[in-house]
Amino acid sequence: MPKLKVDGIEVEVPQGATVLQACEAAGKEIPRFCYHERLSIAGNCRMCLVEVKPGPPKPQASCALPAAEGQEIRTDSQMVKAAREGVMEFLLINHPLDCPICDQGGECDLQDQSIAYGKGHSRYTENKRAVTEKYMGPIIKTIMTRCIQCTRCVRFGEEVAGVDEIGAIYRGEDMQITTYLEKAFKSELSGNTVDLCPVGALTHKPVAFEYRPWELRRNLSIDVMDAVGTNIRADSRGRQVMRVLPRINEDVNEEWAHDKTRYHVDGLVRRRLDRPFVRRDGKLVEASWDEAFDAIAAVNAGSSVAAIAGDLLDAETMYAAKALLEGLGSELIESRQTGMAYDVSSLGAVAFNPTIAGVEEADAILLIGSNLRWEAPLINTRVRKAIKKGAKVFAIGPEVDLTYKLEWLGNDLSLLGKLPDQVVQAFDGAKKPLVIVGPGALKDGFGAALALVEPMKLVRTLEDGSPWNGFGVVHTAAARMGALMLGFAQKGGIADIVAASPKLSFFLGADEVDFSQFESSFKVFIGHHGDKGAHHADVILPGATWAEKPGTYVNLEGRVQRAERAVFAPGDAREDWSILRALSDKLGRTLPFDSFEELRAAMASDVPALGQEGLVSFAWQAPALPATASGAVTYPIADFYLTNAICRASPTMQRCSAELLHGEDFAEAAE
Repeated sequence: MPKLKVDGIEVEVPQGATVLQACEAAGKEIPRFCYHERLSIAGNCRMCLVEVKPGPPKPQASCALPAAEGQEIRTDSQMVKAAREGVMEFLLINHPLDCPICDQGGECDLQDQSIAYGKGHSRYTENKRAVTEKYMGPIIKTIMTRCIQCTRCVRFGEEVAGVDEIGAIYRGEDMQITTYLEKAFKSELSGNTVDLCPVGALTHKPVAFEYRPWELRRNLSIDVMDAVGTNIRADSRGRQVMRVLPRINEDVNEEWAHDKTRYHVDGLVRRRLDRPFVRRDGKLVEASWDEAFDAIAAVNAGSSVAAIAGDLLDAETMYAAKALLEGLGSELIESRQTGMAYDVSSLGAVAFNPTIAGVEEADAILLIGSNLRWEAPLINTRVRKAIKKGAKVFAIGPEVDLTYKLEWLGNDLSLLGKLPDQVVQAFDGAKKPLVIVGPGALKDGFGAALALVEPMKLVRTLEDGSPWNGFGVVHTAAARMGALMLGFAQKGGIADIVAASPKLSFFLGADEVDFSQFESSFKVFIGHHGDKGAHHADVILPGATWAEKPGTYVNLEGRVQRAERAVFAPGDAREDWSILRALSDKLGRTLPFDSFEELRAAMASDVPALGQEGLVSFAWQAPALPATASGAVTYPIADFYLTNAICRASPTMQRCSAELLHGEDFAEAAE
């Protein structure tokens, strides 16, 4: 490990580190525009200049210079100061002075660094260059005259998203960043390019001119658009969430978020249920809370009661629902609303055991029934990183573009019983083999997926003594693992509930249920959007979205995470647990908690793993399952952008679906 001095401070850095990283290790701030920790080094903005001895007597770009033994680096010399001022002067030559109307204003790297490292004036008097705007789809708004050609967006598209659609054309002063033939940037991760852009060239189109960053209140939360558990920040103004941004969590989402996470927020204020409704003479009519509760109590269902949880639910709501049904003498609870039925006797056998970060270490990967790009985009980026390290990837299922090269074995689960030789050899020689089972293979039960555990030795102890479990199950519902930890499941899935013919059924934000199977049941929908569940309900009790209540969520690897409330629910809508608590009084089965804190404490007492944030370690026990399976795989997600009620209410998600997936054209107004 080389030792060097930075402004007289001696530091030791790993072999292969750059001078810029050495400076940061010494606590020195180095300005930069093109350099990013998660992207390849471009070295084209020249803002990170430092003075290095021994070496030529000139400033050098620290991002592209390897740190070496005995170097003496100056970050504060007069030469460095003058060089950075000169670079900033060049960057501002053509940059328009439109900060008052720029959506990046207030959180712009160019603004900040021009104040800190630039001059107070410019010697440039010629006309500025102007660049025509580029069309990049419904997510990204472009003002390319502001672009400083840092190429962060280009490198992100190629290296992280795996979509080579953004690039540079022309040369010198005429250089422009654009998409291929100025078409939409078709990636589920496209919004990250806006975060990466250090100037106002790329901004968020759905919220253009809607807010200034200093107007927003920041709230820490967890994404519920998939089961990855992306750490997010919900920025709100008044009673509305204006935007969602990712928070850095190296173990889960690094610093990325997919577009559904970011841009579904305009659906939080549309098609909302904000007051109770009761069906009378075949029509839903507005009612008071007491009238709605009386209609439910009048059913006299006794113990013939069922509860079905939706995909976006927090663990506290499910615990309250389970407690209410136990008080009524019923055990008819289920969270797999679309009909999946798989063995949940071993939680380790339905979790993503290698962990999300562990995917990068795998050297042989087999995907079974998983369109990973849509089901868990941020796990898909980890697979890309594993491939860069030399991992071989195979897949069983319908062929789709996963943004990387892999070998498709076919679309029949019978292949699990007779895997080709190249797969067997790859797994035999792998130190960390990995099998990823997706919902396409789960929907009819595991089949032979678990039969792979023993012959492929997916669960093993490594040479250094550390354990490795290479069996990972991908869920698509944020509520799924928390529900399974609470026991919110039937052995035969929702079919067991249908067979029991409950007189009273609670649908907790469950909009994807086949409601034709519950025609004889009195249906109570507790949810937040007027979607499928509300249309079939006999009573509607307006609940809160993820942004309007605190909650505990467990991601697919078993990581317990907590979300804060960002805003309050509209109208008469209430937090789901408080609705169940009030209803329990009317039903004569009062629940033993009066506050959210008491509810969470009771849940932690019954299920201690849910009482503390962090990764839960599940005991591994592979269930006994048939050794053979057959049949074609079908992926359950037909439209990435419209997977739940909030997304279906979002104009942005509707347009993304229409344009990016279904090829509709949208005319852009001239500006």
